[in-house]
Amino acid sequence: MHQSIKIIIALFISAKLFATEYNPPIVFTKAEFVNASTTRIPFKVIDQLIVVEVELLDKEGNFIIDTGSETLILNSVHFKHSRRYRQDGEERSGVHQEIENVKAKYLDALSLEDFRLENLNADVIDLSHIEKIKKIEVLGIIGYSILKEFEVFIDMHLNQITLTKIDKNGELLSDKVYAETINDSIDFQLKRHTIIIDAQIGNHKVKFGLDTGAEYNQLNKNLDSEILDYFYPSKELKLTGASGKQVKVMAGKLYRVKLNDSIYFGPMKTVLTNLRQMNSAFSTHLDGILGFEFFAQQRTIINYKKQKLYFIKFPIIKP
Repeated sequence: MHQSIKIIIALFISAKLFATEYNPPIVFTKAEFVNASTTRIPFKVIDQLIVVEVELLDKEGNFIIDTGSETLILNSVHFKHSRRYRQDGEERSGVHQEIENVKAKYLDALSLEDFRLENLNADVIDLSHIEKIKKIEVLGIIGYSILKEFEVFIDMHLNQITLTKIDKNGELLSDKVYAETINDSIDFQLKRHTIIIDAQIGNHKVKFGLDTGAEYNQLNKNLDSEILDYFYPSKELKLTGASGKQVKVMAGKLYRVKLNDSIYFGPMKTVLTNLRQMNSAFSTHLDGILGFEFFAQQRTIINYKKQKLYFIKFPIIKP
């Protein structure tokens, strides 16, 4: 085990699902305990995915932090099907298509130190396509169902995530969390688990979904040509969707994106794609998805319960 301070999440599984007593832990093996309600977790960036090290059910490996995922996901390659799991009869929505063959694992409670989250579930999905493409072992994905209980600071400057427990109104349980100063904020809408923000491309109003699991920004190819004029294509790529299916997309850079008069972005790697299926799944209309490129330019704090994003400036590095 690592010598750094460990933040242990205990998963207490219902006896109805197990023939014998079972008490498996999840351990963020490199987490740093800050105070009674806050922990910092270092992450690696692997092909523009945010990856943390976790120990779960006697396995230690990589979990992807993905706000675009609705639930905690376990990779069926490493967590074999048994009577602990059952087919839930539902599909899950990915950016490009529906995810099929989803199994569900039900968890009575999850505890993080003295935090307790009740009635969790984990989807069990084959993530072997991600492992093959990224050439890493992936135990699972940590999504909205876990993250929504915390204020989440995604810091690409220090390559760490700070999780701070919040109350039902989104207020921090500790007033000494960030050494940095918040310099701006915006409101967002929450559609199911998707963060939707208002933005502008040039002078044109658009709506974007915010997704830490999106390696590239995505722009709806059916947008008005005046908006698409700010997209400069360069090459064709193959993207692998949530179900493992591949689609061909045009990749390039998107210019002149801003959230308000003080929050704006440099050119961002972006792909043109069809978001029709995602919009249909969430009964909304998104003009695009902002992913890794967004967080690479903005140190961002997400508060789901207040439905606000807060921003902290990158430090000025003197030569």
